[in-house]
Amino acid sequence: MTCTLTRNRVVLGLAAGALAGVLAGCGSGNAGGHGGGAKTSAPPESSAPPKSSAPGVTQVKADLTDFHIALSQTTFKAGDYAFVAKNSGHHDHALEIEGPAGEHRTKTLAPGASETLKVTLKSGTYEVYCPVDAHKDMGMKTEITVGGAAAPVNTTPSQNNGY
Repeated sequence: MTCTLTRNRVVLGLAAGALAGVLAGCGSGNAGGHGGGAKTSAPPESSAPPKSSAPGVTQVKADLTDFHIALSQTTFKAGDYAFVAKNSGHHDHALEIEGPAGEHRTKTLAPGASETLKVTLKSGTYEVYCPVDAHKDMGMKTEITVGGAAAPVNTTPSQNNGY
């Protein structure tokens, strides 16, 4: 009797686990997402560093927190990139890249969600920001330069007072 009861509990536990896995797979979709540009489905969550999605494609992590964007690299050459945007904040965020190659953005990401944005960057300057609400105006933006030296930031011409 005890053996049969234990076996029934194990079978019920396995069935419940399988059902939970099936139901979790049904929850994906683009609920309220919008935007254009090339995009792919979100990669599975993992603590391992992201791998290159294809030969010749450079993968860049874009960590979106509440009103800051941190990119895993700061120098860029013209070419193909896969920006892995992860919302590590407490508010909805998205990633938009705007410059010589056009405008590309992810869907709006709920906290904890991520999405890969594939972009072919050409030489020039790009603005990288969160297009949700007024997040860009709250400082959730950065700039990257592709194929050249980064532009100087906050430089003031020297004043020699006529000497």
